[in-house]
Amino acid sequence: MQRIPVVSTNVNSIGYANGIIEVEFTDGSIYQYSGTNEYVFRNFLNAPSKGRFIHYYLKGYSYQRVA
Repeated sequence: MQRIPVVSTNVNSIGYANGIIEVEFTDGSIYQYSGTNEYVFRNFLNAPSKGRFIHYYLKGYSYQRVA
């Protein structure tokens, strides 16, 4: 999945495809959050705090570590 670099202390890049948001954290781990949509991704992309967005919004979705 192609990801977009973001400015964050915890997140390096984020991407979206087919209902899945992929997050690459600064420690190199990559997680995929499924059941999302492009609207959620756009809000994530524009969120002033990526870590806070993950905590309050993405943690409610099914997720798995992929790397």
